[in-house]
Amino acid sequence: MPKRPRVALLIETSNRYGRQLLRGIRQWEHEHGPWALRLVEQGRGATVPSWLKTWNGDGIIARAEHRGIAQALKATGLPVVDVSAAVERSMFPQVVTDSWEVTRLAFEHFRDRGLAHMAYCGARGFRWAVQRGRFFRKQVLEEGVSFHEFELADRTPEAELRQMARWLKRLPKPVGVMACYDIRGQLVLEACYSAGLRVPDEVAVLGVHNDVLLCELCDPPLSSVIPDAARAGALAASLLDQLMAGQKVPVKAHQIAPIGVATRQSTDIVAVEDVRIADAVRFIRREVCAGINVGDVLREVPMARTALERRFREALGCTPRQLIERIRLERVRTFLAETEATVAEVAERTGYAHPEYMTVAFKRATGETPREWRAKHRPARMGPGRG
Repeated sequence: MPKRPRVALLIETSNRYGRQLLRGIRQWEHEHGPWALRLVEQGRGATVPSWLKTWNGDGIIARAEHRGIAQALKATGLPVVDVSAAVERSMFPQVVTDSWEVTRLAFEHFRDRGLAHMAYCGARGFRWAVQRGRFFRKQVLEEGVSFHEFELADRTPEAELRQMARWLKRLPKPVGVMACYDIRGQLVLEACYSAGLRVPDEVAVLGVHNDVLLCELCDPPLSSVIPDAARAGALAASLLDQLMAGQKVPVKAHQIAPIGVATRQSTDIVAVEDVRIADAVRFIRREVCAGINVGDVLREVPMARTALERRFREALGCTPRQLIERIRLERVRTFLAETEATVAEVAERTGYAHPEYMTVAFKRATGETPREWRAKHRPARMGPGRG
């Protein structure tokens, strides 16, 4: 039998992002391997294991969380693909989440809720967290929305929590706070509770990574941007396969766009002064998957259609029809990425009269059919055999 390439996976299993990376790697290996995989339990940012120095392997996929880890990986002389965005000038090909797209989704999520004030809470020591803050600031200010950022202090966690609570109390309300990842979002929610601030009425909080268990343990449950970690893992495996075959792979960062936003109670707000428009938005969110149209909105909130269009543009910068389509397509993306439902079933669940109508709308918005998008953003379900 041909020799199976020996591949070490230095990826934490303690969070959903890491586990989804591993899922994507396993799916690629299932279809294109086999590989002999070595995975040991470790936390994020753990040092390179001592056994790697004498390991007789063929390649590594790792999370190089700092320069020291990258240098240790380089010293092995083996092909390496880095699935962390922590090192600015990586020594290896990288596969990372597209932070610009993450912050764009966050901005649109808050904008669609009518929020005129937005803020960012980063984390010390993470390059990608600083980058997300810079991108979010740029997008928010370009749209004429007020922006605020939490300045970290070198203090104990308890002191930082108190500092964060004071910062949140000073922010104009209502405000949307983007946290750089879910753990940080959980801390923002804790600081809101400490400061006596109501979530989401005064502070709407959005995380990143959609670690479902963590998000649902938050009070209230935390909304979060959904990264496409499984796709990132599959691409990393493909790049490593090329390297192990002696092919040239550029040392650059391959950006993977996120899937969408998982909306939970922490951002369930309509911060629109126009009470009639706020009622219309709530109706759209509640009934969007029932196949509603602008006529249904007018029956719920009676007024002239021209007035509804004008007041929507003034409050949200879009028309009722555009908001309906945007929310509906967001639900479609979530179903395609996170369920086994067929395209026809997704269309039925999201209020499209026919799958063909959904396909046309989806392709107009994304440039891909639902099947093409799902094939790219979600590894296929593994069966009992290869192929």
